[in-house]
Amino acid sequence: MSEDIKSLDDLNTIVEGVAAVEAAPLREQVRDSLGRSYATGKRKDAVARVWIKPGSGKVTVNGKDMPVYFARPVFQMILRQPFTVAGVDGEFDVVATVKGGGLSGQAGAVKHGISKALQLYEPSLRAALKAAGFLTRDSRVVERKKFGKAKARKSFQFSKR
Repeated sequence: MSEDIKSLDDLNTIVEGVAAVEAAPLREQVRDSLGRSYATGKRKDAVARVWIKPGSGKVTVNGKDMPVYFARPVFQMILRQPFTVAGVDGEFDVVATVKGGGLSGQAGAVKHGISKALQLYEPSLRAALKAAGFLTRDSRVVERKKFGKAKARKSFQFSKR
C-alpha cells in the first residue's frame, strides 16, 4: 500500500473500502409467470424435474401423492429434508416428474431438485441448503462392467487346472 497506516481508524477505513468493492452480487429470485421456481435434480440414473410454489405443503410425484409414490417412510423423510433445513415446512407445494433409476435414486433426485428450486425461489435459503450439502449433486454412479470380469470388479472363479 502506498499510504501508511498509523492508527486503528486508518485500518478500518481501508478495510471498509475494500469490503464495499469486493461485495458479492446479490442473487435474484427466479420465478416464472405463475410464481413457480423450476429446477432439475439428479441422483444415480434418476432425473427429476421439480416445480415449487407457495402452498400448503402438498408434494406430487409423477401425478401421485408423495405417500403413494414413495411408500417407505425413509424416502418421505428424504423429500422433507430440504424444507426442514430451510425452515419452511408446509409452505410450498411441489410438483415433480421423475424418470430413470430406482426409488432410492428417484427420492435423491427429487430432494436435489427441491433444494435447487428453493434456492432459486428464495436466495436467502441458499446458505442453509448449501451447508447441509443439498445443492451438491451426488456424482456416485454404478461402475461399468469390464470385459473378462463377471461384474465391474468381480472375477470368475479361479481354477489352477
